[in-house]
Amino acid sequence: MTRPPTFELIVRGGTLVLPNGEHHADLGIVNGQIVDIAPELPGSAAQTLDASGLHVFPGLLDAHVHLNEPGRTHWEGFETGTRALAAGGVSSFFDMPLNSSPPVLGRATFDEKRALGEQKSLLDFGLWGGLTPLNLDRLDELADAGVIGFKAFMSNSGLDEFPAVDDAALYEGLKTAQRLGLVVATHAESDQLTRHFTEQARGRGAASVREYLNTRPVVAELEAVQRALLYAGELGAALHLVHLSSGQAVALAVEARAKGVNVSIETCPHYLHFTDEDVERIGAALKCAPPLRPQGVQDELWTALLAGQIDIIGSDHSPAPPDRKTSDNFFALWGGISGAQSTLNVLLTDGHFRRGLPLEAVAALTALHPAQRFGLLQKGALRAGADADFAVVDLGREFTLRREDLHDRWQQNPYVGARWRGAVQATYVRGQPVYADGQFDGAGRAKLLRPG
Repeated sequence: MTRPPTFELIVRGGTLVLPNGEHHADLGIVNGQIVDIAPELPGSAAQTLDASGLHVFPGLLDAHVHLNEPGRTHWEGFETGTRALAAGGVSSFFDMPLNSSPPVLGRATFDEKRALGEQKSLLDFGLWGGLTPLNLDRLDELADAGVIGFKAFMSNSGLDEFPAVDDAALYEGLKTAQRLGLVVATHAESDQLTRHFTEQARGRGAASVREYLNTRPVVAELEAVQRALLYAGELGAALHLVHLSSGQAVALAVEARAKGVNVSIETCPHYLHFTDEDVERIGAALKCAPPLRPQGVQDELWTALLAGQIDIIGSDHSPAPPDRKTSDNFFALWGGISGAQSTLNVLLTDGHFRRGLPLEAVAALTALHPAQRFGLLQKGALRAGADADFAVVDLGREFTLRREDLHDRWQQNPYVGARWRGAVQATYVRGQPVYADGQFDGAGRAKLLRPG
């Protein structure tokens, strides 16, 4: 007689968000992995999680986060940053090589950041390495250390220790990355154009929100996107275009992909939720680059998203202390939006409930596609053999986001006051709860994610 299986954890009665749609089924978990998915799983379990009436999403993989540790932990660090991510349903993330100090430009700085992440992070994590004119000869050592890919700025990063790539550095960096089999992520804005417009504006004493927005027009994004696509296509390199802010930029990448360029396309929740008018209304909390765009540009971005042309949604969580976000001169403010906790809420409320974005598309944009792009076969979907990373979400619950609900260091989230549908009840990493009922656990269990 066959004995019924024994699980360490069964998630019972939930609606699972799988790549092919929503399914009412149970998850059976052993040793941190999903081993079975079926309606009413037979057998016993050491623990049971009742998900009746709730949806179970694959844990989000946020591929674009700035947690700034070491060196700028007072801006944000692994401890506070991963609490905010976990409360938003995120189970793993990739940390950018800046704004930590020093930035991740070589093996030693990688190892230092990795050790801090393994000590303090609640979530599994990957680390981007920097691609700058300063470290072209150190990309091999970063690859050997285990970077998830390389990040380059095509315009001023705001930090002298992380300079923008010129054409030659970008070309050579893409060439090396192609040899190493790694992805290059680019902040695609023309340095020449943005610098020219900024110098003109500041020369006449410009200080307002609108004057700042005018220094970073869509054409600066389009020019840089075209250049990066050209180089990647010529070299056969893998390119990841981060935080695209316009449907026109997405269209350029889609066209290049149709011609064989290996490119993935990312945008962020703030480009889908806010417009330039919101920047004038809210102020410093919404300063970013590329900036928020007019309503018509946002509508084109949503059209591209709903058409399946965008691959990945990343938060680009980039916080700073209040003194860096306080000035009468908008040009002097630090540019970065604190939104680590709000990605899923934007895609559920604005996307699923208002625009009909299917839940499996939400899961693909936030989990499956980033896992596939970076070769993390154990992440990204609820399937047998994958890590048991998942978020339990109450789609029937509506709530207004309050500042006291936030878990990042400074709670400068511009979404405060927004009315959301869909509340994260719990987040699990490899079968263990890291966030449940408002409580956090799991420091010291985080695992470094290397590209497959």
